[in-house]
Amino acid sequence: MVPNDELIRIIDLLNTTYESEEAWHGPSVVEALRGVTPDMAGRRITPNTHTIAELIFHMTSWRIFCVKKMQGDADFDITTPAKDFGALPEKIDDFEWEALEIELSLSQEELVNELDKRDDDEFLEDIVPGRDYTYYDMLHGIINHDMYHTGQIMILKKALTFKTAGSRFADSDEDEYGSPFGGKQEHDDYY
Repeated sequence: MVPNDELIRIIDLLNTTYESEEAWHGPSVVEALRGVTPDMAGRRITPNTHTIAELIFHMTSWRIFCVKKMQGDADFDITTPAKDFGALPEKIDDFEWEALEIELSLSQEELVNELDKRDDDEFLEDIVPGRDYTYYDMLHGIINHDMYHTGQIMILKKALTFKTAGSRFADSDEDEYGSPFGGKQEHDDYY
């Protein structure tokens, strides 16, 4: 039997990225979602950006993709925007938001459980059914995918928090970043 050291490291990275409070890269997925309300989850900061809810749907979809591929399903794919980012309602209610969070959590569990079924690292070098990359690449890809979208979620949270705070800086000499140079000062010299 071949050792499963690499598989153990991948599972550890998946769990760290998803829920650790000590991830070296910054907030885990779970930490990033802490404090996100259904209203925040469904709001866009601009018309061409995804919502936090859509990003969670997307992250869940690709975890399911990984599970299906590890189960040998060559035909399973995410081919439409509705399968990738969902066809979510414009306004996310408490129930919808809780369901999205639960589905993400369950997909994480299912992914780790599927990996736990493996006895060794050999399968990591196999080609994913219907693709041209290995399971090793796919699993590291989902970890990187999580970090990328977690960063987006953190930025969206900050933007939405600022947006809902209104014009807090309208009567201040400071801009939204705490700088006195973007506030109400006169800049006639720069025109």
